[in-house]
Amino acid sequence: MIEQPVLFDGDEDRDVEQVAAELVRLDPHGSRWAAVIRHTYDMVYNGQETGRYRWDQLMKTEKTHFGTLFEINGQREFQFEGGVTTDYRIANHQVDAKWSQSMGGWMLPPEVFGEIALVATGSDEEARWSLGLVRVREEYRREGANRDKKSSLNRRGRSAIRWLWRGAQLRPNVLLQLPMDVVYHVFDSESGTERTHRLFRAAEGRIVHRNSVATVSRQLDHQKRVRYNGGSRSKLKAEGIIILSGTYHSHIAAQLGVPIPRPDEYVSVRVVPSEDEIGPVMDGVRWRRAHPGEVVACAAPLIPERGLRES
Repeated sequence: MIEQPVLFDGDEDRDVEQVAAELVRLDPHGSRWAAVIRHTYDMVYNGQETGRYRWDQLMKTEKTHFGTLFEINGQREFQFEGGVTTDYRIANHQVDAKWSQSMGGWMLPPEVFGEIALVATGSDEEARWSLGLVRVREEYRREGANRDKKSSLNRRGRSAIRWLWRGAQLRPNVLLQLPMDVVYHVFDSESGTERTHRLFRAAEGRIVHRNSVATVSRQLDHQKRVRYNGGSRSKLKAEGIIILSGTYHSHIAAQLGVPIPRPDEYVSVRVVPSEDEIGPVMDGVRWRRAHPGEVVACAAPLIPERGLRES
């Protein structure tokens, strides 16, 4: 249950509202902050080199480094000015960026007290994130501090957070959406190309980000593993599966009734010829998405990799 933030009277709270208004002006729907968090997770995983895709696969130092990357990526995205003793200056106010993987776990150094903190948290597994603002008052300090004299917010401080986005949707990590045994099977091959085939076969009808392809293939030319001429489009064609690109085939995904990929995403779809006047025309035949368990008796159509006219 989301608690309503407790707001206080006075000039300081107007400062928080001014910062909040500027953040909403810059990012009305939170999509830019969501992209910052998605990118930060993917940077820390470094899947192309490591094959990692889960938080529990990271080392302790990498988990700690997430907050620094979040602050840096936020600055790059919004071009905030640097603060004097804080990370940012927003709406002419000092603002310090703090990330915690757990709600309420933000560690605040002494120099932040009296200033505004931008506090954020998220869960890649749940594909959710939250971001808010709080004036860090002395009475919000939790008793006790670590060796760096950092302390966290007490209950009153946490209730004073002015949430801008709470439990907002994060672009999903398909490797965390699939059953664990399926993911193990995807990775259980010496061949990066075969692992890519298995990913698109297992993730039929789900959005697959290019970072997931890179994590599975673990090759510099991972996008080549998707294409025809030996890639997954060639291999899975015989199984009635097409792989749609968000850059060129989003309207086809819409016609087939599957999630519409963004330019850096894919979606694989099992298709069969359609007897109705509904569905996209490909290779001179009208197609629809195959029903669960339906036998696919013919190969999928060949789709132009750089676009398909709407039909």
